[in-house]
Amino acid sequence: MAKRTTHSKTEESGQQNAQRVGDKVRVPKVAELVADQIRRRIVRGHLEEGEALLPESELMAEFGVSRPTLREAFRILESESLITVTRGSRGGARVHAPNTSSVARYVGLYLQYRGTTLEDVQAARAIVEPPAARVLARRNQATDCGRLRSLIEEERVVEDDPERFAELSTRFHELVMELAGNDTLSLVVGMLHDIIERHAEAVLHEFLDPKNTRKAIRSQEKLVRLIEEGDEDGAEAHWSRHVTNAGQAMLRRAGRKAVVDLFD
Repeated sequence: MAKRTTHSKTEESGQQNAQRVGDKVRVPKVAELVADQIRRRIVRGHLEEGEALLPESELMAEFGVSRPTLREAFRILESESLITVTRGSRGGARVHAPNTSSVARYVGLYLQYRGTTLEDVQAARAIVEPPAARVLARRNQATDCGRLRSLIEEERVVEDDPERFAELSTRFHELVMELAGNDTLSLVVGMLHDIIERHAEAVLHEFLDPKNTRKAIRSQEKLVRLIEEGDEDGAEAHWSRHVTNAGQAMLRRAGRKAVVDLFD
């Protein structure tokens, strides 16, 4: 009996499904495959922030591709904000680690396409942030409180500078999420803040006057005290009020039903 041609069960199943459903398999372009290889090195940490990629001639030899193909791969990675390319004798490609801002832009474009309002984005914040305060109060670690207090001290120094204070205040919210230990939710909150900040610039100077910045600092200090006391209910309830009130204040100025718009 003749031996059957060797194929894995996965390959056979995939082929059968493709034939049954009538799907066509798209073969990736060479430039996409090269971009995949470089992207993998970046996200796995083999290439670090600010590091220069090898010269084009060396990359062309390594991947066995032409210069136009390599540059097409570079354009793919540039569109993902993973590299920047400069031309000239001292030019080349430099690496950028994935960050919240680039994620926020892609998500923001989708939300804008869906006609999502700023009120909707703020409501999402109010849902995901307060439980993190409960986690910190339950854990009640001095190191957590120390890091939060250090950030509050930085805010005091710049409380008369609305833009710098806004950056540090956003960082405080993100730090609460980071300390709670959930990377996924930390990313979500950072992304939501980034989208909101893009719309807050027009009302920033009106909203973040010294009176409001000092009020925000007092609220943050209260959160840290509740965490130190191990008051889980109190910490979650307080941070829920803080996030909701801050969101409502911004919406009154930016427009409650304003649609997310990254092209203003």
